[in-house]
Amino acid sequence: MAVKAAIHISDVPHLDQVNDAAASLTLHATRLTTGLDVSNGRKILPKFMVVGHRGHGMNVLQSTDKRMKVYKENSILSFNNAANLPLDFIEFDVQVTKDDTAVIFHDNFILSEENGNVVEKRVTDLTLDEFFSYGPQRETGLVGKSLLRKSNGKIVGWNVEIDDHSCTLEEAFQKVNPCLGFNIELKFDDYIVYEQEYLIHVLQVILKVVYENAQERPVIFSSFQPDAALLMKKLQHKYPVYFLTNGGTEIYDDVRMNSLKEAKKLAISGGLDGVVSEVKGIFRNPSVVREIKESNLSLLTYGKLNNVPEAVHVQYLMGVEGVIVDLVQEITSAVAGLKTGFEGENTNKIELPFLLNLISQLIQH
Repeated sequence: MAVKAAIHISDVPHLDQVNDAAASLTLHATRLTTGLDVSNGRKILPKFMVVGHRGHGMNVLQSTDKRMKVYKENSILSFNNAANLPLDFIEFDVQVTKDDTAVIFHDNFILSEENGNVVEKRVTDLTLDEFFSYGPQRETGLVGKSLLRKSNGKIVGWNVEIDDHSCTLEEAFQKVNPCLGFNIELKFDDYIVYEQEYLIHVLQVILKVVYENAQERPVIFSSFQPDAALLMKKLQHKYPVYFLTNGGTEIYDDVRMNSLKEAKKLAISGGLDGVVSEVKGIFRNPSVVREIKESNLSLLTYGKLNNVPEAVHVQYLMGVEGVIVDLVQEITSAVAGLKTGFEGENTNKIELPFLLNLISQLIQH
């Protein structure tokens, strides 16, 4: 089968920059409807779903690609702008403050400048009022503490084109378009060994908000913290729980976090519903996709390569069930026509061997 235009590695942009022309590759995504039952885990997922990473996409503050810093990530503004696109879910990070409020924020620490010095404070050591004191404020005329971030080893201002204040999990349920499912990442520090009592307490705080506010909205839980994922599955059976893994791209003291093989083992032994892997993990070990699916587990992926339509196309053909992406507009546009493309009589198709060769070269860069 012919390829419309050859793609050379030199033509592939940096992974935080994707050429608009790449959106010519298309796949199919189906927006979830209100009232969809997610109690049976993987069985209810669309054939292939697209998930907005931290809403409309994560912020890469030093990127020259303006699309990576349009809307403040993990904010109501970002979530509702994502809702304007044919997404199935949005993914976001939830932590619990010192005074037991579930808030949405990715980083373990908040950085700010005080008296000319950079000060960092752990999110979970702050009260809700302290957490809200950073960045844009809710009340007109009030100025919050500066909000900084570590980016490629440097401390930079958290500057985006359209800013927004931080929010709680409860506010997300109340203010975000109900057409979107929520993929709630249970956020913990990868380098801390947590006591089970603490984990249970945090999970119960989060569950209380979900039970009181989710109504008909589909919800999926996920976590890099193995014990948190296992406990969440024991604490409730209504919502699917996925184990997040770097797929061996990073190594930790906890062996359960170090490979897709271990992730699959944990998910099976703990009765979890699926695995979410860094996309490079499955490209380096493609057979694991079949193994995970044969274990009756769902498989989703995340990572910078998911901003490249060719990489998304490969995963669709491999049987991956969904991708978490940053360039939500470009990727949802790219995936919208795959079904039509395959059904069209005169449509040129991109061969899987060609795409796999492309990806194998990409992951080396």
